[in-house]
Amino acid sequence: MNPVPAWAGDWPNREASRRVEAGGLAFHVQVSGEGPDLLLIHGTGGATHSWRRMFPALARDFRVIAPDLPGHGFSGAMQGLSTLPAVARALGQLLAALGAQPALLVGHSAGAAIACRMVLDGVSGARGIASLNGALLPFAGVAAELFPGLARLLFLNPFTPRLFALQAALAGDLSRFLRRSTGSRIDPEGARFYARLLSRPGHVAAALELMASWDLKALKADLPRLRIPLLLVAGSNDLAIPASSAREVARLVPGAEVVIASGLGHLAHEEDPEGTAACIRSFAGRLGILEGVEAA
Repeated sequence: MNPVPAWAGDWPNREASRRVEAGGLAFHVQVSGEGPDLLLIHGTGGATHSWRRMFPALARDFRVIAPDLPGHGFSGAMQGLSTLPAVARALGQLLAALGAQPALLVGHSAGAAIACRMVLDGVSGARGIASLNGALLPFAGVAAELFPGLARLLFLNPFTPRLFALQAALAGDLSRFLRRSTGSRIDPEGARFYARLLSRPGHVAAALELMASWDLKALKADLPRLRIPLLLVAGSNDLAIPASSAREVARLVPGAEVVIASGLGHLAHEEDPEGTAACIRSFAGRLGILEGVEAA
């Protein structure tokens, strides 16, 4: 049985979807392609739809594994807090159930933090990490203290997810909202998928819980221990995480490389999936993960 429910309609790449039980969780995961294993980790509030065009582009060269994070999309929720280490372990259990050993981890926003945590905690033996507008550093100034606490308060209020879901269902132009909050221009199709997700209280609750539970201070302290190549792709128009954050991370991680995606926002991989896939493919070539790929 296809694990994508009827309400999802024309969910992208649903022919690659499967349900996998791992570590007591029912994961929705999409798997396609042949070659070295590559894991795609979406960000907070996202799901597999965010890879809708990058997924098939990368599947030309890799076996691509793209799960919905716990509680997000069509995956079951975790029992206990969705901290970065806990989510990293859960993804490790999913990979074990699939018999997968990704050579490359690709994470967007909070997904990049999870990818780093997987390597730092010994969950993954990947040979490289590609961070796409990664949320790898604590928020600056007052937001550093205010944001996690606010997310925690919202999560603990049982009415909050339903209120957010109602607002999303009634929202007229989600594309405009995404542009104002991320700096990215998302096409109407992509906006529709976000609207469907945000209309689900369970999905909203999972996103709030992850935001309330992550500890980026601890991650920042551990980043200098990262001993595998790190590619930091940063959109020059990112309104959520400035490109300067990638440069700061590069100063912490030995040998890290920064690539600025000119004119793109926080959802750069959705705005330019082929260009982002080409960047990842080139990175894999430089690492020797892919043979015969020009390392630009």
